[in-house]
Amino acid sequence: MATTVFSSSSSATSTARLSTFNKIQSGSLRLRQLLPAFLSCQPRNPAGFGVSISMQRRSSNSCITPVAMSASTKIPPVVLNGKAVAKRIEDEITIEILRMRDAIGVKPTVAIIQVGDRNHLPVHLANKYKACEAVGIDTDVVCLPEDSTEEEVLEYISEFNEKPSVHGIYIQLPLPCHMDKGKILNAIRYEKDIGGFNPLNNKVPSFVPCTAKACVELLHRYDFRIKGKSVVVIGNGSDSDIVAPPTALVLQRQHAAVTVVHPGTKNLAEIIRQADILISAAGRAYLVRGSWIKPGALVLDAGNNLIVDRKRNKGYRFVGDVCFEEACERALAITPVPGGVDSMTLAMFLSNGLLAAKRALKFK
Repeated sequence: MATTVFSSSSSATSTARLSTFNKIQSGSLRLRQLLPAFLSCQPRNPAGFGVSISMQRRSSNSCITPVAMSASTKIPPVVLNGKAVAKRIEDEITIEILRMRDAIGVKPTVAIIQVGDRNHLPVHLANKYKACEAVGIDTDVVCLPEDSTEEEVLEYISEFNEKPSVHGIYIQLPLPCHMDKGKILNAIRYEKDIGGFNPLNNKVPSFVPCTAKACVELLHRYDFRIKGKSVVVIGNGSDSDIVAPPTALVLQRQHAAVTVVHPGTKNLAEIIRQADILISAAGRAYLVRGSWIKPGALVLDAGNNLIVDRKRNKGYRFVGDVCFEEACERALAITPVPGGVDSMTLAMFLSNGLLAAKRALKFK
């Protein structure tokens, strides 16, 4: 049986200005900073959003100004550039890690465990590794074969739990079907559970799951109001759903009225049409049709579905749960796939890794 274990030790520099790190109720970091001009989209109508806006560029250096339009005016939606926002957050994290290294001589270290490769594309693990390296987070990566036992995985978790130099632990999902996912995820100490999977994360100040945190952070970065809005979150309907329940919980803490549904929910389209904010994490390509979208709604597509595309060099591409072109006819703002929630989720993984280290080292 072969086991691959490798680690990195890296540093990065950046001259970007670091914004203030603020705590939210859940204990996660909110990396707030004014957006650059090309990302500025701040609806200021009394409802917070829901009327059409158009973008008028006053000069090459000016900000993009939202202008109220009549409901009958057809204009393109705002595409929420998760990739660009994630880059800004990663720059902020880089600066904070450099500050930590200079002050106490320590950088964050996270352990990533992946079991098998049958249900994993190499790009997913590679992206985490590269992102950690870019911001200055050291990594211990363990790749176990598909036929590994639960005991073998638990041994690695126990080792990382007891290792003070490892500040965060992340299990790359899904796990092979012969393993008890709950048993393995619950074995991670909650203070190191940067994936936010441990049930104690709902009871103690710890970590917001990365995708849930990504959705809320993206809305905040674009200055869209959550409080009082009707939100529909589409999950996959299984007991193993790790996205919809925590996303709903985070949004409820932000005082939104949240409804959680799944692809088999009766009258799904009618429920979605009531949503001011739609977040889809069903894992089903093109599930949501454009006609289901409430005019003026915000659409965050957390789906990351692989489909065959023989025109691509790799033979496949990723698409979302929402029919993007159709939704653009009705939505006020929408995330692309890729380059939307997926990019933000990776940035929140880095944010949780930094937060774990700061807590462990009592670094302010």
